[in-house]
Amino acid sequence: GTEGSTLMSYFPKTQIRSLKPKITFSTLRDLQCPVLQSNELQGKPEESCSTEELFEWLGAVLNQVSLDNKSCSFLSTYCCPQPSTTVEQAFLCTITGFIIPEMIIELLEKLCCYFDEPKLAHWLTLTVHGFADSPVSWRQSEHGFHKGGENLYNFVVFRNLDYWLQMAVGTNDDCPP
Repeated sequence: GTEGSTLMSYFPKTQIRSLKPKITFSTLRDLQCPVLQSNELQGKPEESCSTEELFEWLGAVLNQVSLDNKSCSFLSTYCCPQPSTTVEQAFLCTITGFIIPEMIIELLEKLCCYFDEPKLAHWLTLTVHGFADSPVSWRQSEHGFHKGGENLYNFVVFRNLDYWLQMAVGTNDDCPP
């Protein structure tokens, strides 16, 4: 459309094409999941896990790390934080590409509608990773991508629609307001 022709005027000698985000789906079977309580950010021993424990567990799940705590040819092991419960199946959808904030908001709203009908799940999560070299910055600080480029946030939405918002930024970055 008009936007495309305007954009192309900036790059007259360059071939530009539109790329659609890559979407992958997978079902995780017999997944050990931490027990969470929306009003317990710090967790309670033998009752619920903390936000930090969830964040670490989620990173392990998204990176397909084995959660069985068995050592083999490596030095470290990982297991699900306690207390935990085994979920028969969990659905994982990964979207890779450039996604505008409005699409993320729309996706979050649709995920919240998941709880409109009675479901067995107590919570769901949406994690957004920025590109390591993205120009994202908070306040007046330059994004410190040369040190690692961390910039991500994670929504944990509970059945009662309470939510946690977790954010991670690099060592040279200011925390968001």
